[in-house]
Amino acid sequence: MTSMTETELRFDAPIGVEVKGEVWPCVEIPGSAVFFGTGRTVRVDADVDGVHLANVGAMVTGRGGHMISLNARVRKQLGKDVGDSVRVVVTAR
Repeated sequence: MTSMTETELRFDAPIGVEVKGEVWPCVEIPGSAVFFGTGRTVRVDADVDGVHLANVGAMVTGRGGHMISLNARVRKQLGKDVGDSVRVVVTAR
């Protein structure tokens, strides 16, 4: 499920993005270059399964999109790890 408004992007995605042959504990943002209007790193607010992440960097994936890193503390709060699916709401800053 993906839905987009002018200021908000909602989607479901698995934790885990392949970067340079490794899987990073990140969530890839579908349609991000169009949503943000750039292929560069941007600051966003995000809610991941109800856990609020304020002013985090949406990093470039190297494939034209963006991803949000979910560190060990956040994954512990979620009770989830790489391979598990999460519901994400991204708000442009």
